[in-house]
Amino acid sequence: MDDIARRRPRARPEPHPRRRSWCCSFSVPPTSPDHIRVSQPKPVQKFETVSKSANSFPNSPQSVRSGLGLVGRIDPRRILSPGRVSPIDSDPAGDSVHDILADPSPARDTGVRSASFRAPLENFRPPPEGSASSSSLNVVKESENGAGVFDVRLNLKGKNGGSLVLELNSEVLSANSSVFADLISDYRKGSSGSAAKLCRIEVPEVEHLGVFRETIELMFEEDITKRLLKAGVYRSIDILEVSAGIMFTKSVLSCLKYLEAVPWSEEEEEKLRSLFARFKFDDATTKDILARLYPLDSGGDAQGNLARQLVWSITSCVDMNARNELKSLVKGLLCKSSVYEKDDSSDLNKEDIYTACQSCLDSLVTLFEEATNCCERWAKKEMDKPLIERISRQVDNINWLLDILVDRQIADEFVQMWGSQGELLRMHENTSPMVRYELSRVSAILFIAVGTRKMHCRSEARLGLMQAWFGPMLMDFGWLQRCKKGLDMKALEEAMGQALLTLPLKNQYTLFMEWFRCFSKHGTECPNLSKAFQIWWRRSFLRGSESHAIESR
Repeated sequence: MDDIARRRPRARPEPHPRRRSWCCSFSVPPTSPDHIRVSQPKPVQKFETVSKSANSFPNSPQSVRSGLGLVGRIDPRRILSPGRVSPIDSDPAGDSVHDILADPSPARDTGVRSASFRAPLENFRPPPEGSASSSSLNVVKESENGAGVFDVRLNLKGKNGGSLVLELNSEVLSANSSVFADLISDYRKGSSGSAAKLCRIEVPEVEHLGVFRETIELMFEEDITKRLLKAGVYRSIDILEVSAGIMFTKSVLSCLKYLEAVPWSEEEEEKLRSLFARFKFDDATTKDILARLYPLDSGGDAQGNLARQLVWSITSCVDMNARNELKSLVKGLLCKSSVYEKDDSSDLNKEDIYTACQSCLDSLVTLFEEATNCCERWAKKEMDKPLIERISRQVDNINWLLDILVDRQIADEFVQMWGSQGELLRMHENTSPMVRYELSRVSAILFIAVGTRKMHCRSEARLGLMQAWFGPMLMDFGWLQRCKKGLDMKALEEAMGQALLTLPLKNQYTLFMEWFRCFSKHGTECPNLSKAFQIWWRRSFLRGSESHAIESR
């Protein structure tokens, strides 16, 4: 019996029909045991092939980030696995965008930041009847219970190619955008019968399809600010521009509120300035952002005094570390090569700098008078240190202002001003070397500027400078070598020789002979101007081609 039972052929069960998988397309879902349609299925129309990236799957959330910028919310019930979707109908009313159509052109990354869409009213126009775009579209789709009609087909044409078709609800679109409300109304007035049920609107020359899509999606969001937080500042500025173009008031207000409450980078700030220059917003809603972009309440006089106040604050600063930090900061803002744009109202003018220079020079004269009068008390350390620090601070201030003047090529007057400091020259001879060398630090900056061609001044000014401060420089050079304070001594020696060679030959003779006598007595305590001395000798005592041949060696 067991063998008989074992050999008895078993009845093979009726094979179940293989369940067909279907992807996100515009065709009607196939019939299956889980989805029985009572009504007659509508004919399926052919559409353009949707180009996909190799890494994306139909209905996968990754396809939203693909080059096509596919739009549409996906019901979590519908996703079984990548590339396979169950034919369970989701509620059409819950989908903000029902269908998509993309060009078969090469995929582009619509998530890449680009210029925003400029949306004047005339850019929106219904496509001509019988065109390819209108003939390839589906009929109006309704949910089975009649709720949520997608009766607007919005065709976005990219400026650089590609397209995006969105199926939307006319009531939601009209309630949020006055531009689309007028277009839908005009379309229905010019159409009749079944053609009026599906409104077709084309938006040409869209610079960023992804931004336009996200802006439309915000119409179906209850909390727009939450979406903006995820998008970030740069993307929110793009959304603000599209919202302003289509007059999406709720989104505009949400974008302005979000942007006002967050910090901006310099790139984002410039993007906002450009946007506010092209679009006019309500003053009540934009006053907070405009107050961050432009100094609305400050007058021109206050702006003009800003740089002057900064300079005076630095020159009177007592703390050395803070002063050095602020000097670097303000010099970077005021120098000619600054990356920041400067206007005439807030810039530091020439008179302000020279006024500060004169104040520092007056303070320096007062300090040297104090140093000269208490010369006999230099042995007292408690009297020595504070005075040296005060003198050094004033010299640092003068050199800092001089750097700004040289950078702006307006230091020629300071050369004449420094060359006429007879009172300081008189006290230089009677002051201790550990104090007086500070004056030669100012002379060194001027010699380097003249000798390296960074400063151009008249011959009389250069001659007055060299006649007044060349001798003190020879006396203080040894102290400058020991207390450089950032000074390049090799550059100073080279520049002193070049500056001497810019004078007339008879004046060069006097100054070079003074250097020769000093160098023969003190040696390395004096600057080495041998190279410049040789050039002067050849130019003075050799003529014509012989001098040229020697100098060209």
